[in-house]
Amino acid sequence: MQTRMTWIAAACVAAGLAISSGAYAIGGASGPHVGYPASGKLGAVVLNPYELAPLTAVIKNGGYTVTDAEVRIVPKEGGQEIKYKVSDTQVRTHGGIPVFGLYPDYRNTVEVSYTRFANGKSERVEKEIYRIYAGPANIRTAGYAGVTSVFPKAEVKKMDPAFSDRLYLINNMIAATPESTRAVWNNPMGGALEWNRYPQNAIYDTKGELRWYMEPSSIFNYHDIYRAGIMMGFRQNKDGAFTWGYGQRYVKYDLMGREIWNRRLPDGYNDFSHAMDPMQNGNYLVRVASSDHVRADGKHVRTVRDVIIEVDPNGNVVDEWRLFDILDPYRDNVLKVLDQGAVCLNIDASQAGKTLSAEQLAEQDKSDKFGDIVGSGAGRNWVHVNSVDYDPTDDSIIISSRHQSALIKIGRDKKVKWIMGSPEGWKKEFADKVLTPVDSKGNKIKCEGSKCEGSFDWTWTQHTGWRVDSMSDKKTFILSVFDNGDARGMEQPPLPDMKYSRAVFFKIDQEKMTVEQIWEYGKERGHDWYSPVTSLTEYMPDKKSVFVYSATAGATYNFKTGAFESAPNPYIDEFKWGEKEPSVEIQFKGTSGYQAMPVDLSKAFSQ
Repeated sequence: MQTRMTWIAAACVAAGLAISSGAYAIGGASGPHVGYPASGKLGAVVLNPYELAPLTAVIKNGGYTVTDAEVRIVPKEGGQEIKYKVSDTQVRTHGGIPVFGLYPDYRNTVEVSYTRFANGKSERVEKEIYRIYAGPANIRTAGYAGVTSVFPKAEVKKMDPAFSDRLYLINNMIAATPESTRAVWNNPMGGALEWNRYPQNAIYDTKGELRWYMEPSSIFNYHDIYRAGIMMGFRQNKDGAFTWGYGQRYVKYDLMGREIWNRRLPDGYNDFSHAMDPMQNGNYLVRVASSDHVRADGKHVRTVRDVIIEVDPNGNVVDEWRLFDILDPYRDNVLKVLDQGAVCLNIDASQAGKTLSAEQLAEQDKSDKFGDIVGSGAGRNWVHVNSVDYDPTDDSIIISSRHQSALIKIGRDKKVKWIMGSPEGWKKEFADKVLTPVDSKGNKIKCEGSKCEGSFDWTWTQHTGWRVDSMSDKKTFILSVFDNGDARGMEQPPLPDMKYSRAVFFKIDQEKMTVEQIWEYGKERGHDWYSPVTSLTEYMPDKKSVFVYSATAGATYNFKTGAFESAPNPYIDEFKWGEKEPSVEIQFKGTSGYQAMPVDLSKAFSQ
């Protein structure tokens, strides 16, 4: 008996030691007890719950049913308050109250109110305080001279109180690094891994404070060809989540960093970049290229930025627009006048101001040189689509083609409906689709070649040709564009610093096939505001405003040596509709931007 009692005692001591050291048996030595530390009336606080957004947290529900929640991030002195309601759906989805907008390297004060239910009893809790420390913002940076911070500093130059509740997402990237250029996909037939820069995605408030950023290591890897590539095409969906793509993937995540889906492109397509547009029917338009295309000369090529696919929520490809079959891939008027120092993100200062001669282009077209190079024909960068939008009134898409300097509307039947761009160089079948410029009274504006009288101008190497849905119908189409301005007038200017960019809106009469320029900004800012590549112009219906990101403006360039002496210093500007001066201006220091946009927290958390 003594031996048996001794064994039992020893076993109990061993079990106690195991429990204290955390070495539990299957099922847990203490059973299904949950004993995480709680700092309030709910459960534990989990910082960065999905390992993608370090300035977010979830206050776990603590076993209660939680409803009617609201969150307030107490601002720093003189800072911007972030306050939002949380739907019961969001509380259930995250297993607690989602917290967004923490300051980095700071002990944040978070106020929450909610109702909790358990065992037939309910309690309303008002203004419960949680103290949440978020660590310093930290992602990979470029190691070249001149980099002084992980994220760009934001200088708020102008802020109208009407916009003081804004939160702005910037979709930027660091410069190419040795790590990002070790794997190359573009030899010999092209691919997007040439564009393999580390993402710098962040949200700033109107005080210039960082309030969210992506730490992408869980979904991005420089060295994995199927997890690399520049993140582009961010759009906030009507459910509040964001969609975008990179390299060989297209994805959807919410603001907390929770994955909704993350998919490889369908196998027949490759090289996402620039554009992924949510359609009104729940599908997505995705700008890709063909993995294998047979040219008329029998050569098989991977094409370059010239295919649009429509995918449904399950990832099925329900339609495609093969632009090399729809348009003229040999229209080379614009290709011959592009500044070869800034062919979209392939910026090479040593080639600044240089153009391709007709002889060079013709020689290249006859050769087997394919890939992400400026040139005619499928297999080269002849069209370079950088945005795509959808018009539900006639089931059409609208593309922005940088290398044709044109906005083009194409129907479901794959026929061109109209072309908003210079009439030069179009074949007969497209020439009558080019819109006619008119003034505010409907009078035709005199144009010769690519230049028109008065203030009207076509767009040049433009980005983001989007339909303003709230102002458009089947007859009238309001178009917003960022007119980058390279090769303006189908030529390079005598002096490089004569270049300028514009945010511009057009009114298109789709019955009369006319176009009227109704608003512009940027020409008066001159070369300081000039963005040779990227950028965005968008109408924002919530504040009836125009949002603009001149995303590669402000770089210091030495015209004598042909070298950039600093990274770009891009501008965010926001205008009240119809006004000529911005109500908001924020400049970011030392960063290359792609696009930016206001973020709507009510979409993200209240639905």
